Amino acid sequence: MYAQRQRVQDTLEEKLGAIGCESGNVEVQWNNIKECVLDTISDLVGKVEKGARKPRFTQEMFSKMYERRKWKNVKLEEGRKNYGRLRNELKTVTDYSKKEYLESICNEIMEFQRTGPYYLVYVKTKVLG
Repeated sequence: MYAQRQRVQDTLEEKLGAIGCESGNVEVQWNNIKECVLDTISDLVGKVEKGARKPRFTQEMFSKMYERRKWKNVKLEEGRKNYGRLRNELKTVTDYSKKEYLESICNEIMEFQRTGPYYLVYVKTKVLG
């Protein structure tokens, strides 16, 4: 842990020293510093992918959500049609996914109730609430 931190610090100092203090716009300087920090951290530490908070969401749903957001503020007829179509597709997929997820949880609860570990029934129902 310490060695990795030291390596990141050394690399950052090296890259920031190469940039130097250019006289000029503060925004340009800030963007240069930010790029150095982000590049160094992503190279040495790695980037953590943002995952779903709920297990029923899939990557397909996320891609449809991002596509829908692109078309949301397009005021043309084509934008409105694409947004509506994507909204309907996303609603269909999410409703089906939610139904499957809840059915699987209910089946687990019924199985726990049938076999006997009642504390597991409580734990599973607590997750749903």
